[in-house]
Amino acid sequence: MNTTIQSKIHGLIKNIKNEKISHNDQSLFCSYFYDLDSLKTHSQEIVRELPQSCQMFYATKANSELPILKTLSEDVHGFEVASLGELELIQQHFPNHPIIFGGPGKTNDELAACLKSKQVELIHIESFFELIRLSDLCKKNKQSCDILLRLNIELPSLPKTKLTMGGSPTPFGMDEETLISCLSFISRQNDIHLKGIHLHLASLQTCEETHLNLIADYFDYFKKLQKHGQLTLNHLNVGGGIGINYNDPNHKFNWRYFCSKLDTIIKNKELTNTTIRFECGRYISAFCGYYAIEVIDIKETHDQNFIICRGGTHHFRTPYAQGHSHPFTILPIEHWPHSYTRPELKQATANIVGQLCTPKDKLAYNRHIHHIRVGDIVIFSHAGAYAWNISHHNFLRHPQPDMHFIKG
Repeated sequence: MNTTIQSKIHGLIKNIKNEKISHNDQSLFCSYFYDLDSLKTHSQEIVRELPQSCQMFYATKANSELPILKTLSEDVHGFEVASLGELELIQQHFPNHPIIFGGPGKTNDELAACLKSKQVELIHIESFFELIRLSDLCKKNKQSCDILLRLNIELPSLPKTKLTMGGSPTPFGMDEETLISCLSFISRQNDIHLKGIHLHLASLQTCEETHLNLIADYFDYFKKLQKHGQLTLNHLNVGGGIGINYNDPNHKFNWRYFCSKLDTIIKNKELTNTTIRFECGRYISAFCGYYAIEVIDIKETHDQNFIICRGGTHHFRTPYAQGHSHPFTILPIEHWPHSYTRPELKQATANIVGQLCTPKDKLAYNRHIHHIRVGDIVIFSHAGAYAWNISHHNFLRHPQPDMHFIKG
């Protein structure tokens, strides 16, 4: 955790705890903290380093808290959405920002809303049937529509990550056989305009060279498709895919180096006149978030120690969803108002878990603990993306965490 923001969050937590103490409030501590200043700095750096022909759209699904979106709206080129709810959110609060609409399983209502919206620039088509339904809506509404076709194909440099979405059976995109059917269909339509393709084949990329090689393959395929299909395309969406190394919180994808090399590849592949769009989410907002929870109990069972905390994966599903032990720090809280002995653990290995009635409610495991007590606060970093927003909030119906947005 950044030492400056660590000090700021520690101070806020202690102030909140002192306020509770002064009001004899016995409720347990459970909060999200979002550092909007660091988010702003990070997003500015990301956009500033992009090659001239590239744009950055924020994947709203990563974190759709309004203060997060407002902070990012000043720098990103637009928003990527994947539902009617996300579309309406962006239209309501950011009426001047371009929108691209992706994701499998689009309903007719969602497609119709895209056609109606003046902000939606492109719809990313995921299947042949989706294309047929969109064309039918265009004819009924006497409208035209610009689209990308999302592909699910095998490429030479496609890595195998925890979240590979290309070259194997997934709900995302279409194979080359379906692509041929779509191209044939589009060639007979006057209302559907194909602008390019969408290639987001792998996520959680933490190696710059690996991702550069994959994107170079994207470029080669894009050019080959144009040549052999006699197509004029001007948009290539390369998705997001930049990962976070949760096992090593000090590691960070070298975006500046990546963009420098990417610029060279774009020039060498003669794609400077093609609009290349990224739609990152995790890499943009993960670093700004922190999930802080109070220790309720410390127990040993079957030779393992368990630190049980207020909250759990119903608030913070990231560790379970990504299959890792999440990085954390411990904030000691000295106040202990009870007459009974305060449980503690020193110099031991332990698992940090939540309150849920499932053994899967595990946030960190087999971690060395220097010293922790009931009443101390565990603070998980890297909690600003695919955290609160992907969690099953109503399981057991525990209270929701407080939200704190830090600015200035």
